[in-house]
Amino acid sequence: MTAVYVDADACPVKAEAERVATRHGLRMFVVSNGGIRPSSHPLVETVIVPDGPDVADMWIADRAGAGDVVITGDIPLAAKCVAAGARVLRHNGEPLNERNIGQQLASRDLMADLRAADPFRQGGGRPFSKADRSRFLDALEREIRAAMKG
Repeated sequence: MTAVYVDADACPVKAEAERVATRHGLRMFVVSNGGIRPSSHPLVETVIVPDGPDVADMWIADRAGAGDVVITGDIPLAAKCVAAGARVLRHNGEPLNERNIGQQLASRDLMADLRAADPFRQGGGRPFSKADRSRFLDALEREIRAAMKG
């Protein structure tokens, strides 16, 4: 059965994901190192993992597979989930899949190298917008329906 996994640390669309997943009667796992308010919905399980680098990512990667939907902004986690057959969405609704994950990993690595070479280079991007939230909701609805079809 399809499950939804949310890499919850710094995720701006937890409430939206819960709304869509529970409307479809899907189990949802909200995974973080702590500091988030647990949901009262019986289909939503808050998973608090120990502190440490990538512990939440490893928890999700060990469980997500074909037929599941993963919501994350972490490209290495997305790559592991795509390889396992899961459908993956970024917070802005952009799907990550076999066709684009290699390019996303390469871009991430390039940007990490550029930041390392220039300590004054500031990261960040544009702020999360209402349009991003709307795009995410539409994309999640499509991915869940596709995942449930099998």
